[in-house]
Amino acid sequence: MSTPHIKAEKGEIAQTVLMPGDPLRAKFIAENFLQDSVCYNKVRGMLGFTGIYKGERVSVQGSGMGMPSMGIYSHELYSCFGVENIIRIGSAGAISDEVKLRDVVVAIGACTNSAYARQFQLPGDFTPIADFDLLRRVYSAGQRLGISCKFGNVLSSDTFYDAAESTKAWQKMNVLAVEMEAAALYMNAAFFNKKALCILTISDTPIAKKPEFTSAEEREKTFTQMIELALDSIL
Repeated sequence: MSTPHIKAEKGEIAQTVLMPGDPLRAKFIAENFLQDSVCYNKVRGMLGFTGIYKGERVSVQGSGMGMPSMGIYSHELYSCFGVENIIRIGSAGAISDEVKLRDVVVAIGACTNSAYARQFQLPGDFTPIADFDLLRRVYSAGQRLGISCKFGNVLSSDTFYDAAESTKAWQKMNVLAVEMEAAALYMNAAFFNKKALCILTISDTPIAKKPEFTSAEEREKTFTQMIELALDSIL
């Protein structure tokens, strides 16, 4: 059973999928955290793997950047491959002054400047939120592992380079960080009656007085706390 973007047979993808934006982070997770991992997808370089973590079967699949790309991959996983849970594990830029480089942020909700919700033809504004059971599991995993997390609202933006420089305006609503995929994931989960959660590592602090940034290699290979949180939450 292949879709236009995922080449996999029925049963090759687990019911729980971790989704980093970067397919190379998916490869890093498969090689360093999973046992007996098998690559099921290479279409467009968006790597997907299934393996075993502490006795539990789990898949990890790149989503690409932005809500259109996340929308495609999460839609196909939910609707065609029997996936029940998707946990996004991505990078984000700090908005709140209380959020520092490499902090772990769990997105209870996802504000957005995107028009993604228009496809559902709703008579008002939809609020994209995480699944409570997955939130509870990640909170418990954080306590077990001694990993501190910040829980709150994030901004899912359609733009990485924001010509209007509007990101700072979200501070007044206590939005913690900005990323580019969570809102689309949460909307698709709601539409298909599935579960979704977004865990983020702060990769940069672009609007701070002294901005800090991580490298591409650091984002690929060193954001291990959120990976451990996501994996431990499925046990």
